[in-house]
Amino acid sequence: MPGKVSVLTLGCSKNRVDSEHLMRQLLSGGWQVIPDAPEEEYPLDVLVINTCGFIHDAKMESIECILEALEAKKKQQIGKVFVMGCLSGRYPSELGIEMPQVDAFFGVNDIPGVAQAMGVRFDPRLQTKRLLSTPGHYAYLKLSEGCDRGCAYCAIPLIRGRHVSRPADQLIAEARNLAGEGVRELILVAQDTSYYGLDLTQKRELAPLMESLCRIDGIEWIRLLYTYPQGFPIDVLSLMAQEPKICQYVDIPLQHVSDKVLSAMRRNTTGAQTRELIEKFRIQVPGICLRTTFMVGHPGEDSAAFNELLDFVAEARFERLGAFIYSQEEGTYGAMNLEDRITEKVKASRYKRLMELQQDISYRYNLSRIGKTYRILVDSVLSGDEEVRGTVALGRTMYEAPEVDGQVIIENSVNLQEGVFAQAEIVRANEYDLYAKIK
Repeated sequence: MPGKVSVLTLGCSKNRVDSEHLMRQLLSGGWQVIPDAPEEEYPLDVLVINTCGFIHDAKMESIECILEALEAKKKQQIGKVFVMGCLSGRYPSELGIEMPQVDAFFGVNDIPGVAQAMGVRFDPRLQTKRLLSTPGHYAYLKLSEGCDRGCAYCAIPLIRGRHVSRPADQLIAEARNLAGEGVRELILVAQDTSYYGLDLTQKRELAPLMESLCRIDGIEWIRLLYTYPQGFPIDVLSLMAQEPKICQYVDIPLQHVSDKVLSAMRRNTTGAQTRELIEKFRIQVPGICLRTTFMVGHPGEDSAAFNELLDFVAEARFERLGAFIYSQEEGTYGAMNLEDRITEKVKASRYKRLMELQQDISYRYNLSRIGKTYRILVDSVLSGDEEVRGTVALGRTMYEAPEVDGQVIIENSVNLQEGVFAQAEIVRANEYDLYAKIK
């Protein structure tokens, strides 16, 4: 019989969308559903863990969460433990042997299987409905599944398969449902959003899709994440420059700038093409905020290549930048064909140098925003900390994405509510966050 279930989501926002679709199915089957339930909500009849298997650290986090859940099961705080997602899909046999106490393992995209195991008949009429686990005013919209790229270091195609775009009418219907539930910001995600539509019409259809989403009443911001530099659809920039609903923000993981390393990574682009693309972003959308990600320690990255990366970051001055350290992943081209000769100590040192450089760039960027007034979407309202007294609101301008970027802290915001927009002036800044006052 249906009871109390929680779905714990690990990894990326794409996993979160999968969890939200699953939770809506379970809700329709009579289950009491609690997203990411804290221990105060225990006991649970079922805990579903949606795992990540992208890189070593993510896999370790997933394994630790499973072990903690099994310990809670032993204490009778959880009835059954189900495991789904990337890690489960990639290592079903190995996990089954190592963790026989898990009640069932499911791969990626097996929402019907999980639902069936919980006595719920999968309802295809709910495929554009979700139970949100984000604050109610923003939601991720997953445009496609899988990836055709074949980067040397990446296991995603092995886990999630080839690229498959969701039909535009299905995405628009889902976006309308989200808007009807109070969502004001749509955040577009996929393994590669810039590839959207190629398998449907043999053309990149990202810009037409974004234009259609802009016509949905209630949606006020549309944000673009997880694009790819090779073949980026330039018509998106023209739309971004003229359409006020589209945030002037692009997340575009570049991974490196050295030709030698990009070739080893199988990225199908060059340093010169990368620089040219960044220049197009800056020219066509003045003031655009660019978020990127770089990898350090990939095979082929010698001292000269790493120094070229540092020089590029200093030159490009990305508003947002993250980095991670290369790790060999079983089954990838890199693991089978490239020797990982760089020591972990050198990798860690390079990571530290890169992030210290970006910290200064980020600080200077934030300082440049003092005195400017922005439209801010309020994410939460809470009591102040040691640095800010009284009631404060935490929010974002169009230049900050949730969960990965800094926040705008609005002081003396007693009249603000979560999910509303406000005009505020930036009055001070640190490396990550901005402080503002209502205009």
